[in-house]
Amino acid sequence: MPLLVTESPRQRRGWRRAGARVAESLATPLVPADYLDLFVPLRRGAELRARVVDVLPETRDAATLLLKPGADWVGHQPGQYIRIGVDVDGVRHWRAYSLTHGPRADGLISITVKAVPDGKVSPYLVHQTKPGTLLHLEQAAGDFVLPERPGPLLFVTAGSGVTPVIGMLRNLFPVSDDAGVFVPSRSRDLDIVVVHVAPTEPDSIFLSHLKTLDAAGAIRLVARYDDVHGVLDVDDLPTLVPDLDARATYACGPSGLLDALSTHHEAKNLPLFIEQFRVAYVEAGDGGTVQFSSNDTSIDVDGSTPILDAAEAAGVLMPSGCRMGICFGCVLPMREGAVRDLRNGEITTATGDPVMIQTCISAAAGACHLDH
Repeated sequence: MPLLVTESPRQRRGWRRAGARVAESLATPLVPADYLDLFVPLRRGAELRARVVDVLPETRDAATLLLKPGADWVGHQPGQYIRIGVDVDGVRHWRAYSLTHGPRADGLISITVKAVPDGKVSPYLVHQTKPGTLLHLEQAAGDFVLPERPGPLLFVTAGSGVTPVIGMLRNLFPVSDDAGVFVPSRSRDLDIVVVHVAPTEPDSIFLSHLKTLDAAGAIRLVARYDDVHGVLDVDDLPTLVPDLDARATYACGPSGLLDALSTHHEAKNLPLFIEQFRVAYVEAGDGGTVQFSSNDTSIDVDGSTPILDAAEAAGVLMPSGCRMGICFGCVLPMREGAVRDLRNGEITTATGDPVMIQTCISAAAGACHLDH
């Protein structure tokens, strides 16, 4: 009769540890996790990434990227944004983009990107990214979301500012090629007007989708094109939307439009919720020399250029995110010196203890020394 030899749990743990050590030695200078990143990059426990499933053109300079997020993705609310990390020419850049779908049955997420002239990331995403590309990803963030039971709504969008709103609308009113617009029971009593502004009709992102929702009676669309109607004057809103006073306004677009809406609605004591993609900068002040402690690099920065932009142009690898002062992905400690907030002109100084500054909206206001 053969002798049965069994291992104790302690022995089995020892064999596993030994196997791990062998694997580590064979993998040097890489570790097994590095090889798993090559073959199973979206696995649970890995650095969060997303794989590009498809790139769908929207206009001549905008495209939707359909993404499969990693297993640790926790989901999002319609209207929120994500930060995407893209390696371009050996440098990792982070940008923030609104999600343009609500939660999907297939688990995919989507962003819609408009290529910015002379941009580093958006032209790459729109014109060069292919299915299969891996992008770095952070969990969704942002509070530009609807309440659970919204009353009458007005969406005011301009250009790519339609992206968070289309995510909300797709969640409220799913659209399919076969069945058209589906109105769930939770959305049947909603009263929504969308004032959508674009330079021209061909440049209007998601216009066909908005028209489909309008034709189905899900929304009332008021489309405005600068080449036809001129630039939107917010004082005309009561004419375009006669019951404006009865609606909560959600707006996303250029800072000029949002500033005008804020002034208009504040004067009339109307509710307004905004999502801002770009920062309106005040008049420039004096610049200065910025020194980075990590590599003793020093750069001269004028008073109108964000430190983040100037540093990247000089080849300094910088942390970044939304680039508009919202996500705090660009924050660095300033040991000493002074910077100027380009949004409002406020000066922040450090003379002893380090002070945290946002490099995407701060310009040098004299010599300053950053820990980086």
